[in-house]
Amino acid sequence: MKERMLVIDDDPAVLRSCEAIFGSDGFAVETTQNPAEGLELSSQNHYGVILCDWKMPGFDGLDVIAELEERAPDSAVVMFSGYPSVDRATEAMKRGAMDFLAKPFTPDEITDVVQKAVQRKFKQEKKVFHRLENMWQKFPVPGVDDKGPRIIAETVAQTVGVAKANSPWISLFVLGTLAGAYIGFGGLFSASVTFDLPPELGLGIKKLIGGAAFSIGLMLVVIAGAELYTGNSLMVSSVMIGEVTWQRVLAKWSVVYVANFVGSILLALLFYLSGLWKTGGGLLGETAVKVAHAKVHLGFTEAFVRAVGCNWMVCLAVWMALASRQVISKIFAVFFPIMGFVAIGFEHCVANMYFIPTGIFLSHWAGIVPAGVDVGTLTWTAFLVDNLVPVTIGNTVGGVVFVGLGYWGAYLRPILQPAR
Repeated sequence: MKERMLVIDDDPAVLRSCEAIFGSDGFAVETTQNPAEGLELSSQNHYGVILCDWKMPGFDGLDVIAELEERAPDSAVVMFSGYPSVDRATEAMKRGAMDFLAKPFTPDEITDVVQKAVQRKFKQEKKVFHRLENMWQKFPVPGVDDKGPRIIAETVAQTVGVAKANSPWISLFVLGTLAGAYIGFGGLFSASVTFDLPPELGLGIKKLIGGAAFSIGLMLVVIAGAELYTGNSLMVSSVMIGEVTWQRVLAKWSVVYVANFVGSILLALLFYLSGLWKTGGGLLGETAVKVAHAKVHLGFTEAFVRAVGCNWMVCLAVWMALASRQVISKIFAVFFPIMGFVAIGFEHCVANMYFIPTGIFLSHWAGIVPAGVDVGTLTWTAFLVDNLVPVTIGNTVGGVVFVGLGYWGAYLRPILQPAR
């Protein structure tokens, strides 16, 4: 379909010239000597280009230009005049014209001016589009559809993992410390709402409530922003596609792991110094000691396998949160997997960095040691060697192998071509 052009001029010779020049260039040219008719045509039809004379009987061309800006904002408007001046040209451009041409003109001159006017109009519209696009990005309207698994895999490998690997050390340490404290908040909240539940509710309900409360920890990490060692297992996909090196990832993992430990210990000390463990006549403190004692007495294999299952679910929670476009969606994406792993009884190394030191701190406080618990075996060595080592290894395997490498293999692995 030909691009349409409208020419408004009271001089028939100009109209015939424009018809001849632009008709041969592929335009469907319409002409009128009546400015009122020209304005009406511009309202009823779409014209790529509108040429308008400056002075016509009963009309000022500048007024026509201003009116065309309202009626045909998508048209590239060019004004020409037999009485050219810089002031008139400037005023025409201010009112919406893309260019100005003095009469008389040659075919090459008017063709060149029209081409430039169309280009300017395109650039102007492009700027408006980018401005609207920027506004859209600043004030997005959440979509109904969340990201699919393949998009998440690409986002994790190409963007999230690379950004984490290239983050400054100090930023990672600060965010890692926050994450350790946030997971500690989850552990403290979970213990605070379950320590005195009546046995009649049953163990399953107690674990379900504890898991629901504990999920606040990862919600804080994901939504408020923090760096958690277990969730960072997903960075492996960035290594597999060649965006970052193992050396860089292992270095950043180490920083975050140490920072998580610092944040967890900090919260354990705050809980100890706050005296909140005296809640319920010291029952909350007794529960903390009992939980820590049970964890350091898990066998290596038990601790390792429970940790594999744990971080498989934690990384899936992070994975689904990345798919979500709204905060409420992220909350639900995190809530169910985290509630599930706690209710099942899996082991999380950063959570244990809070639970076990809390028990160690309280085990030296007379009067709150539960019956049947040998606090002599609840030591820092037992914590580090008997629990933290196997749980950390298991968490790493669970996140790296079953989520990071799993989705890399499903969506990002290069397809090997068979040899001919």
